[in-house]
Amino acid sequence: MALIHCNFFSEVLKLSTSMYVILPQRTKNQIGMQNAVQKDKHPTLYLLHGLSDDHTIWLRRTSIERYVANLGLAVVMPEVHRSFYTDMVNGYNYWTFISEELPEIARSFFHLSDRREDNFVAGLSMGGYGAFKLALSKPHQFSAAASLSGALDINTEHLSDGPLSLREFHNIFGDINSLRGSENDLFKLIEKLDQSEVKPKLYQCCGTEDFLYQENQNFLKKAKEHGLDITYDEGPGTHEWGYWDRQIQKVLEWLPLEKSMA
Repeated sequence: MALIHCNFFSEVLKLSTSMYVILPQRTKNQIGMQNAVQKDKHPTLYLLHGLSDDHTIWLRRTSIERYVANLGLAVVMPEVHRSFYTDMVNGYNYWTFISEELPEIARSFFHLSDRREDNFVAGLSMGGYGAFKLALSKPHQFSAAASLSGALDINTEHLSDGPLSLREFHNIFGDINSLRGSENDLFKLIEKLDQSEVKPKLYQCCGTEDFLYQENQNFLKKAKEHGLDITYDEGPGTHEWGYWDRQIQKVLEWLPLEKSMA
């Protein structure tokens, strides 16, 4: 595998930003690793960070590079700060950046596939929200998405009374009363997906002791009501990296990779 720390300029954000990228590399003499490369352009997983983290966190808290080595899968880990993957009311247009500009930039730099069947997104907590927002909003762009302990219902009061201050919440989303039914509401995006000819496969997990457990149950109920192809996994766990390290390995096993190794 190759690990690249990429600093680049974003026209959307109008500033320099960073991403880590893991790229498949076929090797013969690397001790302790079994690497694989797909025959064509690399299938890609966009792996999203949580509220208090950055683009380095998946590499620092898990063995994601080792986990993907034999899959021939590229991994793109971008930086979005505390934006909730949203075009902020008072801030930067991180939704436009993550959904439109980032894939184009990444493909211009690296040998990544643009086929829907080869593009996936996953994330934890705030990143779980971002992953499902991408897949539900852009079903022609992403074939599968995974949320690990996702903050999936932005209408719940605990977001503006806990991880986010009310001021920060308003800077991101604006008036809390305008969220329900907006483009930032995953429940509304599920309803809009009824009109789409293609729908992404979803993987959702949450620990039963997690403070986001109930809103994950609410999302799961909504997804099932609308007939989405969703795989759900739960078990003992809180909002912590031991749980996410185990779960990302399950996500990689679940991904619908078209395996054609060179």
